[in-house]
Amino acid sequence: MTTSDEFTAISEPQTQAMRADLEEQLQWREVQLRDLRAAVDGGNDDTARLALLADVAATERAVAELRKALQRIEEGSYGRCADCTAVIPFGRLKIRPMARYCITCQRRHEAR
Repeated sequence: MTTSDEFTAISEPQTQAMRADLEEQLQWREVQLRDLRAAVDGGNDDTARLALLADVAATERAVAELRKALQRIEEGSYGRCADCTAVIPFGRLKIRPMARYCITCQRRHEAR
């Protein structure tokens, strides 16, 4: 990635590729969530049930983040920082497709 690529909005083909990846991840997570919920209802001992409930909560958060990322694509705000509206580099989005913040704003959020 060149320096100029870091500051340009992602292209339409890149956006479509990200959408396909996000949709695939969402499908997988929804299946995972269904299976985890079934396992919780399956009557495990308390320790195992607590671990499964933690997994359910984490998977629910992932599903919500995936849906939000897909919504941002639909709205046309995907690839822009939710705080400062700077372009989020495509390289960052490839690594973290659900990223809502540029690196600078992400660091600020993590420092809170």
